[in-house]
This record gives sequence, C-alpha cells and structure tokens, in this order.
Amino acid sequence: MRVVEVESLEQLDALVRAGATSARGWRLQSVDLTARTDVLARLDVAGAVFLGCRLFPEAEADVRRRGAVLFPTLPDVPFDPYRARLYTADELYAGLEGGYDATLDARAYAWDRGEREVARTLASALHDHAIDDALEEWVDGRSVVGVMGGHAAGRGSDDYRAACRLGHALAARFTVATGGGPGAMEAANLGAYLPPGTDLGQAVDALARVPGFDDVGAWARAALDVRERHEGRESLGVPTWFYGHEPPNVFASAIAKYFANSVREAVLLRVCRAGIVFLPGSAGTVQEIFQAACESYYAAPDDVVALVLVGVEHWTRTLPAWPLLQAQAGASGMAVHLVDDVAEVSALLA
Repeated sequence: MRVVEVESLEQLDALVRAGATSARGWRLQSVDLTARTDVLARLDVAGAVFLGCRLFPEAEADVRRRGAVLFPTLPDVPFDPYRARLYTADELYAGLEGGYDATLDARAYAWDRGEREVARTLASALHDHAIDDALEEWVDGRSVVGVMGGHAAGRGSDDYRAACRLGHALAARFTVATGGGPGAMEAANLGAYLPPGTDLGQAVDALARVPGFDDVGAWARAALDVRERHEGRESLGVPTWFYGHEPPNVFASAIAKYFANSVREAVLLRVCRAGIVFLPGSAGTVQEIFQAACESYYAAPDDVVALVLVGVEHWTRTLPAWPLLQAQAGASGMAVHLVDDVAEVSALLA
C-alpha cells in the first residue's frame, strides 16, 4: 500500500482534482478539514489515517464508521503534536513583546517540566515523531554539514567570532546545521545566515550589547534586530526542550525542536552527511564527538563522514578527546582531523 502524506488543503485538493477516489494509505496530518466535509464524504476513507485533523463531529463520526483511523487532538497541550513542518524562530518567539514567558517556546518548556504521565509522554512522543518526519523532508536534497559547540561562548568573544566565520565559510558550499542554541551554535547559524560580503564583525558587535541569555527576552530581541537588517541564507537548528533553559537562536531558518534529547542528538548526527565540525565545548560536545565516532566506526565505507575537531589545546589538553578519537580511528576507516583554525575546516569536508 502506497503511503501518501497530506499536510495541507492544497495537497488534498490536488489529489482530488487528479481523480483520486480512495484515501487508502493517506496520512492526513494536522489539516483543518472543516471546509472539506463534502470531499471526505465522496472519498473511500477505509485505511486512511487522520492525525490531529479538525473535522466537524458528524464528519468525524462518518469517516470513523467507514474505516478511517483518527488520532484525536490532545487537551491542554500548548503545541501541535502532529505538526507537519519545522518551526521558525518567529513562531517560537511569537508573543515576545509580552515577555519570554508568553512565547510558545517558553510555554512548551514549562509544560515539559510538568509531572510525567501517560498523556504527557504520548504528546511529546507524537510531536518528536512529527518533527523527525518534517526534518527528513527538509534535508532531502541538501548537503548538510554539522557544527557542534558549547553554549557558553558569549557574544563578542573570540570563540563566538571564530564560530561565526566558520558558519559563514561553510554556507558557501553546504547547508549548516547546529544544535540550535546559544553560544557557538548561534554564532555558526549567524555566520551561515549573513550573506556574502557582510561585515561579520559589525553584526557580532551589535549582538554583543546583550552578551548572554540571562534575560532571554532581551537576548532574543537583539538577535531579531540584527536578523531584520539582512536578507539571509538558510540554515538548520536542532535544539531541545530537555535543555529548555538554553533558548533557541533566531538565525536558523528552520528549527527542528525536540522534547527528547537522545532523539534530537541521534537525528542531528544522522542528517549531517557532509561532515561534522566540533568546536571547543564541554560535556555535551564530548558526548556528541563519541556518539558520532561510534556511528562512523561501524559505518559502511560509503557512509563515513569526516569529523573535524577545532582547537588543538582544547582537545589535547583541556579535554583530551583527540588522543582517544585518533586511537579509535586508527583501527577503522574513520576520517578524523584536528585543526587549530576554523579557516582550515572547509577543505577537509566532502
């Protein structure tokens, strides 16, 4: 049975115009179908799956009676568990004028910190599945390179400026993906966003007036102001509400935000098929290095991607991940590199 994903009224209408009479195998996802009751009545809906769609009660009862499977909307959930598309920064920060606590991002984080029970676990799992599906569609046809790094790099710092330069250089050849948060992640998304010829230093200096995210509202507004001054390029952010105290940066044009951090990290590494760069970081970045190393160690030759660590002092003395990574790579077909300057990275990637 062929699966057809229907994520908008336009897609539904196109299928009907093309002569479809059966919806068997269709997955209708988070679509308001209240204006298409007559269309549904004419379709054979046996075997169709409706995920969080809006229908009039009579239409819902009718399609259920005729063999469709309906996953209902869930009460008291501040997000759409069945959403068909990735987030944008404007969506996550909508309502920021009323303070960060009023935004979708903050409300979802507050919801996630509530008591764990079946309905809550189900809603977050459905959401992450939907985001995973939307992300697979988004990355299809794009050559994605990952930039991993810590959240602690303050705006205006040397590490922040280096990550910005790296993102800017990589965006000339690839779609840049990061963990989607502040610090080095924001800097890499910023660099990827700013078009060629932009004065990167000027943009960073403007952001550095609010160097940290202690006041998330002020931090986000400063970034939105910089973003609005430029017609930017696309990039990807993959943050998580597991680290909800780290807000998502606004420079990623598409944001795949997950509740489960384990899912988020596995997905982020999976989509970065053009290589992964690891900037100086701490425990989270170390975990990402060896999670990527494990996958690369056991990968088929055609699936091996280059892993590039930036910062000789950091990765050999401060957090000596490099000697272990190098020893592991020596017994496999892994491609690992250690450089001291972000300018050296691009030439090492696929």
